[in-house]
Amino acid sequence: MRTAFYISDGTGITSEVFGHALLSLFPAEFDHVTIPFVETAQIALQVKQRINDRYKTTGIRPLIFQTFVDEELRNIINSSDGVCYDFLNAFIEPMQKELGIAAMPKTHRTHSIHEKTYDFRIDAVNYALANDDGMNLKEYAKADIILVGVSRSGKTPTSLYLALQYGIKAANYPFVQEDMDTLRLPDELKKQKNKLFGLTITPERLSKIREQRRPGSKYASLRQCKLELDEVEALYQKEKIPFLNSTHLSIEEISAKILSQTGLKRQKY
Repeated sequence: MRTAFYISDGTGITSEVFGHALLSLFPAEFDHVTIPFVETAQIALQVKQRINDRYKTTGIRPLIFQTFVDEELRNIINSSDGVCYDFLNAFIEPMQKELGIAAMPKTHRTHSIHEKTYDFRIDAVNYALANDDGMNLKEYAKADIILVGVSRSGKTPTSLYLALQYGIKAANYPFVQEDMDTLRLPDELKKQKNKLFGLTITPERLSKIREQRRPGSKYASLRQCKLELDEVEALYQKEKIPFLNSTHLSIEEISAKILSQTGLKRQKY
């Protein structure tokens, strides 16, 4: 199996994102290795040796996705036995010509505590945690979005992802088994109806997820899952709440689709 190294003098997030995006285009398996904070020549030389050792062991040149600001460190890694892809420097020169200004590279600029939206994201994460599963209805006026749906339909992880990645204050409210006989929107949700966004899922998938949590229970039965989903989707239709089926979507895809449909502003950069 070919090894893919993601190396940076910062967090390595950018090299991972670019590298994984490229490799996802190819129908092959890779051994992924991320090495962040390569901030000195000594560390860079150690990483170079690790790359070279992997080449000697496997006989296949590793792929190196790197985003170094420091030229000396970049050159050390580029002199390894790997195949190097340098994302930042591939675009700096043409962008300098287009913008008419010189680049001013600075380590940790992309993902650091000094970025303008950092506080937005921390506040949003704290908000999501405090307003999970309908724990604090009085704070819904501060929400950017309120996710609703049956238990285990993906509300909590999506809320946290929206908060951490985009600085969006996402609350979530569960429709539980006891609500199904007379399912309706609570008064606090009615007041914030324009912020509501529903999640749904297939009964089969929901049953499998719940079975992991409460094996053999009524809660996890296919019949109960179908009943709850039918009721909730009917409520979405009745109240004209936009909703999304999360069955075959990752958290990243769910979040991106929500942002696309709602037009919420991303507090990311």
